[in-house]
Amino acid sequence: MSLQEQLQKTQVAKRVLSTLPHDIRKEFLRKCAEVLLKMESKILKANTKDLELAKSLNLSASMLERLELDSKKLANMAESLRQIADFPDPLNKVIGGFSNHCDLKIEKISVPLGVIAVIYESRPNVTSDVAALCFKSGNACILKGGKEAQNSNEAIMEVFYKVLGEFGLSKDCMVLLPSMKNRDELKEILNAKGLIDLVIPRGGEGLISFVSENARIPVIKQDKGVCHIFAHHTCKQESAISVIVNAKTSRPSVCNACETLLLDSSFAEEFLPKVARELREKGTLLRGCARSCEILKESNIECEPISLSEYHREYGENILNLRVVEGLSGALEHINTFSSGHSEAILGEDYSVIEEFLNAVDSACVYVNASTRFSDGGEFGYGAEVGISTSKLHARGPMGVESLTSYKYKIRGNYQVR
Repeated sequence: MSLQEQLQKTQVAKRVLSTLPHDIRKEFLRKCAEVLLKMESKILKANTKDLELAKSLNLSASMLERLELDSKKLANMAESLRQIADFPDPLNKVIGGFSNHCDLKIEKISVPLGVIAVIYESRPNVTSDVAALCFKSGNACILKGGKEAQNSNEAIMEVFYKVLGEFGLSKDCMVLLPSMKNRDELKEILNAKGLIDLVIPRGGEGLISFVSENARIPVIKQDKGVCHIFAHHTCKQESAISVIVNAKTSRPSVCNACETLLLDSSFAEEFLPKVARELREKGTLLRGCARSCEILKESNIECEPISLSEYHREYGENILNLRVVEGLSGALEHINTFSSGHSEAILGEDYSVIEEFLNAVDSACVYVNASTRFSDGGEFGYGAEVGISTSKLHARGPMGVESLTSYKYKIRGNYQVR
């Protein structure tokens, strides 16, 4: 079947999903959680194949970490399915209502977006999360995972296809496409105007750029996570160090990990060696500006000097950039220049400085005295996420079921004319 033929079938399937009663959508997802755990052995076996291939291709440690599944991760995936199932129905909600000047009764009602294509790399759990979130919100989905995870993705989709059959629903409402040989194959998806309503890319900078530049359909970007923490001189130092270490080292491969620590110059000489020692104990490689390297050299702590261009990088590894800045103004200047619009944090106790930081930083998530690692659908109470949007139109930050809906107006009259 050609992609065009498949998308036409999915267009038909989306109409069924959009009118499916909430009780059925809920029951379906709870059943998927049950079947997922029953198929654990098969899924892990498929994942082992992917890991062996990935290792032979010399994929990075961060890619391997994202790719690997185990019993705990599958249990978390099943729990995510149950949480999504139990959320309130995101559809047919009255968002607003009023009567106009000639007594037309106008209601603003939540509706599905339609057919959503998600293009992603490495993480097989995205397959389960996205399929579930789209189903819950009445959307059909087209999934295009990376070739490094194709066996795992196919095994996970078997769960959904099995349950779709039990519920008498078409497989066309959630489709996993074959892995691609090169990115040019993506162009057919990106040019499917009228058949796909939205495309969401999740992956590296190259994938995001390719999709953004070639799509003829709406795109919500899940851009790279160049996340910052600014340590103000008023912070509680021991507590601040624990936040910084968590934000960098708990999972360095993920997009909400901190990539740059900005240090208020007024206490950098005192504070930087303390936090650097804790980070080095966690194996963190430190890179920084001339001033931060100079401070650490005096404490016999290794720091590799870098140029300004390096602050644009998302490492996805246990590497942290350092920069000493002149107070809040210096931190804001750096963030405005180098941030990807994902997540930023300030550590401090000065209320006026904190409020200015919250108001001035234009990123999807802005934290006070907390780790950037909380930028996550589960942590926000969404159960899972399609991604973390760095776009400003339609959805921003962690995208749960509510972000996969649009709205329409229902207008009731009594034969009024204009």
